[in-house]
Amino acid sequence: MRRTLIAGGLALLLLATACGESRRSGPPAAAGSPTASRQDPAQVERTLASLRKIDDLPMYEMTYDGDYDPTAGLAGSTPPSPFGCSLFAALADRDRPLFARNFDWEPNPALVLRTDPPDGYASISLVDISYLGVSADPTGDRRLLDAPLLPFDGMNERGLAVGLAADDGARAEPVPGLPKVGSVRILRLVLDSAATVDEAVAVFRRYNLDFDGGPPLHYLLADATGASAVVEFVDGKLTVDRRQGPWQALTNVPTVGVPDRELRQDHRYGVLAKELDRNGGVVDAAGALRLLNAVRQSHTRWSVTYGLRSGEVRVVTAGGGTRDYRLPMSD
Repeated sequence: MRRTLIAGGLALLLLATACGESRRSGPPAAAGSPTASRQDPAQVERTLASLRKIDDLPMYEMTYDGDYDPTAGLAGSTPPSPFGCSLFAALADRDRPLFARNFDWEPNPALVLRTDPPDGYASISLVDISYLGVSADPTGDRRLLDAPLLPFDGMNERGLAVGLAADDGARAEPVPGLPKVGSVRILRLVLDSAATVDEAVAVFRRYNLDFDGGPPLHYLLADATGASAVVEFVDGKLTVDRRQGPWQALTNVPTVGVPDRELRQDHRYGVLAKELDRNGGVVDAAGALRLLNAVRQSHTRWSVTYGLRSGEVRVVTAGGGTRDYRLPMSD
């Protein structure tokens, strides 16, 4: 049974934070032209009123009230190449599987977004809102209503998490008859409709991914059962690499069919692999953040951990601010 974020206040609980919360003041930004919103005026008002600045990155948080069309302008555009990202899933502890990632890119405004579409799963995701065309102060900007379309990582109420990283050598050849979807937008379709890694892979297989306007990408998936997989494009074809051990990691080098000793020559992958081997794929949020810190770069914008069974989400920004959230989980 799905749970509702909006009814009765916010069932998605905001926990203790390490930085202050304040409401932006001053005149609203330009109205903008959202394409995805299927909200009534009251839902629009509540959504925009929920915007809070939580960090000087700047980073905001917002709760999306009502429905949106995740297929609006389906192909969309792919953001320019992130300089580098680091992701891993530590899955040996079946009671506490965990997904973690660094997002490394320019210091654009970002958003912790809470969504609960009426025909999909509730989720928490992180969005680079500069790609919506909004400014560093997005207060009142209706283009925020398209924020669900651009998750760079996230987890849904079933404990399915997904994140992306650039893979400049990949290419995706279109499969005749399949619709085209942007290579970031696919994460929204996964979060809204997939409860497991297998279901997420099936979503990927229903579309041709569009890498125009940005780099080719590959993806790490993990779920509450302890399953994980890398989705990558090899010789133009979508290929799935399912984990064979207690953990799985991804940086910006291809992984499918690449021997482990070669993967570890990539510095960030090697650091992740060494520590995950040492702890046997068992790590809590604090340990995961220490490991992410070991592979952070000068342009790491946020680090995030997702508890795939607990629903706990911890976000640490480039400025060191920490926010804890809990997503109510469902069976």
